[in-house]
Amino acid sequence: MTITKGAPQPTRNTPLSLALARGILTGGVIGASLAAFVVGCVIESVPLCVTGVGLPAVYGLLFFLAGVPRRVREAAIPPRTALARIESLTAVGGEATSDVAVRFDVTVAPDDDIPAYRVEFTQHINLADLPAYRPGVVVVVQYPPDRLWKVRIVKPPTPEWKDRAADARLDSAPGPAVVKEPSEGCAVGFVTLLALLLAAAAVVLVFRADLFDKETSVQPPSSAEPSVSSTSSATVVSSASGTVALGAGQSLLDKGELRRAVDSLTKGKGKDTGKALTVVVQERLLSVVFAPTGSQAPRFDPTAVPYGRFPALVEEARSTLGIRSPQTWQITTDRLTGFLTIRVGVTGSDGAVSPEANGKGEVVRRTPAR
Repeated sequence: MTITKGAPQPTRNTPLSLALARGILTGGVIGASLAAFVVGCVIESVPLCVTGVGLPAVYGLLFFLAGVPRRVREAAIPPRTALARIESLTAVGGEATSDVAVRFDVTVAPDDDIPAYRVEFTQHINLADLPAYRPGVVVVVQYPPDRLWKVRIVKPPTPEWKDRAADARLDSAPGPAVVKEPSEGCAVGFVTLLALLLAAAAVVLVFRADLFDKETSVQPPSSAEPSVSSTSSATVVSSASGTVALGAGQSLLDKGELRRAVDSLTKGKGKDTGKALTVVVQERLLSVVFAPTGSQAPRFDPTAVPYGRFPALVEEARSTLGIRSPQTWQITTDRLTGFLTIRVGVTGSDGAVSPEANGKGEVVRRTPAR
């Protein structure tokens, strides 16, 4: 059988304009989701973090559903059957299993007016059948008429096609006649990258105030209260959180010190005092995480916490629960369980204890050192 030179030109299933639009949308989703997740972690915004994680999943689902009609149309087109001559084959993987991934280079000779062409594809072949596939052997293949590069060897062929393959003698198509899936080109990759960068920049721009506009002030020690050190405290407040750090020789357990620190974060700063997610107190550090606007996460009024009970809670955890050499302590207040809960953590060389108190500062659960 004589082979006609010249390969059939594959057609693009997806118009270039649609491919560009898809690239812009994909790049935008990737850039926006990554930026939203990172910014959400930095400003401690749970809804923004969830958006960063959920947006790609929603986009992937919509992309899959949008492609269903096309896949249904492609599946409805019956494949064409033809003879093909194996030019070369190479095992590319799967040697540890019964099937081997084989890279075939074949010459396909369609029965219609399409000229013969070369194509490369990968297909899994059982080890027991592998000797039957050698260079020069004629096999029966199938391919979609609109996607000539999606060639698959028929295993096993019908008796009619098996006889035709046994009697056929095919010449090799020239190397330039190789048919490949149409490439979308560099334009699609460029617009995808550009959309990714622009979307990420847009997210950072929208939340630039929460990221960069932080107010820092130095508060001098109060003259009404004695202090063992003249070192001042530092207060940092943003729309997402606030911290107060005391100087050396000071402690938030000193009389009235913790209440003043909380007031410095919640009064005169434009904060909604009923929208705190957590309050964390250490020896010289107070941290308050404020709930984002519109958040449905459990929150509470940080000014309504019984801070006057904190020194007694720390002392009880240090002295009555088996910690002989207490070293560090931390108090965390939140409403994750639906009720205001105060957790006291004390660690020492012989273990840690973590009693819990209710919204009135009354201990409701004690955990001995372990």
